[in-house]
Amino acid sequence: MEITKETTMGEMLQYDGGIAYILMQSGMHCVGCPSSIHESLEEACMVHGLDADQVLASIQEYLKTRA
Repeated sequence: MEITKETTMGEMLQYDGGIAYILMQSGMHCVGCPSSIHESLEEACMVHGLDADQVLASIQEYLKTRA
């Protein structure tokens, strides 16, 4: 699965639950919130004042180690 800024939080977490750790380390502590499941990564980052490109890079780096 290719994860982009348009990928929803729910899709990412369903693909690999370990992404939750990356998101929480980035400052998104509401990963389990039901309303966040339908938000894109970009939307969630905007709500939390985070740089979506940096969070996406962290997720992609994590996924490279899982391959």
